Amino acid sequence: MKSATTAGVSPVPARSRSRRSVTGTRRIVAALFLLPALVLLGALVVYPIGYSVVRSFSNASGDQFAGFDNYRALFTDSGIRTALKNNVIWVVFAPTVATALGLVFAVLTERVRWGTAFKLVVFMPMAISMLAAGIIFRLVYDQDPDKGVANAVWVGVHDTFAPSSAFPKAHPGRNSPLEPDRGGFITTATVRVGQSVSLPLVGVAPDRMPKDARKAVRAEPEPGRITGTTWQDFTRGKGVGRPGEVDPTELGYAGMRIEAVKDGRVVASTTAADDGTFTLPAQADGARLRLPADNFREPYNGVDWLGPSLVTPAIIGSYVWMWAGFAMVLIAAGLAGVPRELLEAARVDGATEWQVFRRVTVPLLAPVLAVVVVTLMINVLKIFDLVYIIAPGSSQDDANVLALELYRKGFSEGQPGIASAIAVFLLLLVVPVMLFNMRRLRREVRR
Repeated sequence: MKSATTAGVSPVPARSRSRRSVTGTRRIVAALFLLPALVLLGALVVYPIGYSVVRSFSNASGDQFAGFDNYRALFTDSGIRTALKNNVIWVVFAPTVATALGLVFAVLTERVRWGTAFKLVVFMPMAISMLAAGIIFRLVYDQDPDKGVANAVWVGVHDTFAPSSAFPKAHPGRNSPLEPDRGGFITTATVRVGQSVSLPLVGVAPDRMPKDARKAVRAEPEPGRITGTTWQDFTRGKGVGRPGEVDPTELGYAGMRIEAVKDGRVVASTTAADDGTFTLPAQADGARLRLPADNFREPYNGVDWLGPSLVTPAIIGSYVWMWAGFAMVLIAAGLAGVPRELLEAARVDGATEWQVFRRVTVPLLAPVLAVVVVTLMINVLKIFDLVYIIAPGSSQDDANVLALELYRKGFSEGQPGIASAIAVFLLLLVVPVMLFNMRRLRREVRR
């Protein structure tokens, strides 16, 4: 075999070969091109990390060494412990729910013609900034059903099955024949056939009276029956009107339910007419008249989504709304690469769609699902914007997370040492997840 010299090809000097990369670029040229990026990386990443580590061992003013006092505060300060607990909740539930929804959307949209349009709609929230999403969901979760969409829907469903009363604030006035009873009111004395009973109440604002309410009329006695009137015993103006008597401008309690109670059980019941009058049959003789609690049911104002107990799940819901589209797109891309022959073979072997999904589709998508979950875990460890914007001041302590606590310690409470310790702690939490992701990517490359 001829040598390189004999063949007419002059050998490349060893020193020249060592100075060139695989692509033939000289190392000095490559280093010059990489230098600006390395300078920026050092200035924007390496230096801040190093400074934060040093600052985390200093006191609040930064002129004395504090040892591990700042790190000890991570586990003794109640605010930081709450933030740590909430971060655990975020890491466990937010990536899991977002990935699960993304998987379901990706699989189902493959079976419909308008799947692309659906994916576009689900992915659109990713184009919205965290600030805008926070403002949107602050309004969605508003306690007032007239403003908050969540409570508007919830109240609508609730009132369909348990409507509120028109007289939630009604109550007996002075020298009333009524007394409290099980959330409602009952007469202190029994009634007799042929008697006309007065059941006056006060406390309902004029603009809250039923629209079909008319001027109250005193019911005339009828033989063999018990009649009566229930009305708003109040006339505007000082010293105007006579308590316990129907005055010309007073309105009847239209729709008020009246029950005749004898020996603890209801023997008859009726509903007041538009002018407040009512009639009971002879079976009510010797009974006491009761206005049951249903007449005074308070309006349902919905759920306190941003209260201390629900604020964290509510904010996680807004995060899932934003990031489920991201998970769906990545999983759909992975699903496009799944061999269809395997799915068809499983169906031919008699597997149901659920078995195909659980035992074939999901295992084949495991690498993609791992990427999505790890990415979302890193993302939620540093969540800040949504919590800061959505949680009101009254429940922000209950929704606290580490990134928000870092901001509060560093800029609101003047404790940069503890804030730096939180930053270092967050970095230590992220590093294992990043290493796991890098190892998984290397295994994929080797395959």
